[in-house]
Amino acid sequence: MIEHYGWSASLAETFEPHAQAGHTPGRVILQQRDGYVVATDDGDVRAKVSGRLRHEAKEIGHPAVGDWVAVSPSEKERTATIHAILPRRTAFVRRAADSMRKLQILAANVDVAFIVTSLNADLNLRRIQRYLAAAWESGARPVVVLTKSDLCDDPQAQAASVVALDPGCPVLMVSARQGQGLDALLAQVGRGETCVLIGSSGVGKSTLVNAFLNEDRMATQAIRENDDQGRHTTSHRQLVLLPNGRLILDTPGIREVGLVDAEAGVSAVFEDIEGLLPNCRFTNCSHGSEPGCAVQIALQGGTLDPDRWAHFQKLTLETTAAEHKQERAAKAAERRRLGALQKVYRATKRNDRGAAD
Repeated sequence: MIEHYGWSASLAETFEPHAQAGHTPGRVILQQRDGYVVATDDGDVRAKVSGRLRHEAKEIGHPAVGDWVAVSPSEKERTATIHAILPRRTAFVRRAADSMRKLQILAANVDVAFIVTSLNADLNLRRIQRYLAAAWESGARPVVVLTKSDLCDDPQAQAASVVALDPGCPVLMVSARQGQGLDALLAQVGRGETCVLIGSSGVGKSTLVNAFLNEDRMATQAIRENDDQGRHTTSHRQLVLLPNGRLILDTPGIREVGLVDAEAGVSAVFEDIEGLLPNCRFTNCSHGSEPGCAVQIALQGGTLDPDRWAHFQKLTLETTAAEHKQERAAKAAERRRLGALQKVYRATKRNDRGAAD
């Protein structure tokens, strides 16, 4: 039953035009290179997108795990075609690490984002800040999850450094192997809500899912002993229904997050710096050598960490660059659209003249 996956009366109302077209609602629960698995009232079906949706995906993106979609059964048993994607309530989006233009939807219609990192050599405060900015921007509630606390000499000190990044975000320590902290972690997700696990390989995301399920359903591997870095185990995105009515989405490891339209997310993570900016003497202050600069006063007084300020500047420049790229892409698309209209207009005029002759 799709109600177990979060289907609601409001979604049914939104789906009505697709129902009239003879389509069936479903939720994408697995994404692989060769297609999708969609949960429907008739069970799980393997699905591929229609040609029309594949064309529209250039604008709206391809279906992602967590999406609600309109499907129709195919002649082949237990297969279907995806015709449309319902409007996303939230979306966790990243820019590919090697591209300013290519966007990737990691998860859709997510309520909570578990930012998972282990208390070993993988702990990277700057990376956590990027995850936090992306999570806030997605519309999901971020929760930082510090795994493998049993392998850390001083977990409390490590946790304190993470708490300082964003005092408004819960930070929880867990040890899946020892069963510690799991109940407190699950309490962050309400019944019927969906959470996504975001983090590098080897930090214990799949191990957490197995612990919640109380079975070894997700493949796991030990970290490399020589550098404490993780091995890739999860190769696809998968939405799993937990026995307690919650939904959890496991993702492949992601070490770098390219921010997209994350201005609000950056502001949420760096709320202390955002509060300083209006206090500068000049409204166009560049926060360099101008007199009365609140940022420089805070830096000199020791109330603002220089590394934190530098990372804020880096993320702000990145989001600004992404916005400029998108503006240029939008203008280019509009020029192509107008050019196509002009071609149609000229062809119509030629046909009219030919008919008159």
